[in-house]
Amino acid sequence: MNVITLTGNAVKDIEIKITPNGKTVASGTIAVKRDFKNQQGEYETDFINYTALGKTGEIMANYVKKGDKFGISGRLQIRKWEKDGKTQYYTEVIVNNFDFPHKSQSNQGNTNTSSNRNNGSQGYQRAIDDPFADGGKTMDVSDDMLPF
Repeated sequence: MNVITLTGNAVKDIEIKITPNGKTVASGTIAVKRDFKNQQGEYETDFINYTALGKTGEIMANYVKKGDKFGISGRLQIRKWEKDGKTQYYTEVIVNNFDFPHKSQSNQGNTNTSSNRNNGSQGYQRAIDDPFADGGKTMDVSDDMLPF
């Protein structure tokens, strides 16, 4: 079974390309901190490429911006080709699902609704109607309402 789940930070804004057939291809890199320290006592970071196709890629591009913490899940794919007599490899995650960016405590008052990031605000441009948007109000949830 080929399944991978990663949580990290967006290295840059997602790049969108449209194929000649009109299909959306979104690509980017996620920085994932390792869960152990090296010999110098520091955590190292892996930079992992990913590609999201179709509507998933469009939604990701609208919501995930450089520096945002988010999660992806999908399958690992390794492409292989020959160039100048040498074998080249490209490893990437083909995204099936993603978690929306997590806002830091300092931005908690902002909502993930119709604010546009291009005008300097800290919100996100809406890609779809947000069924969870209610003006940024919190919801009271008791322990017996949770399935775990």
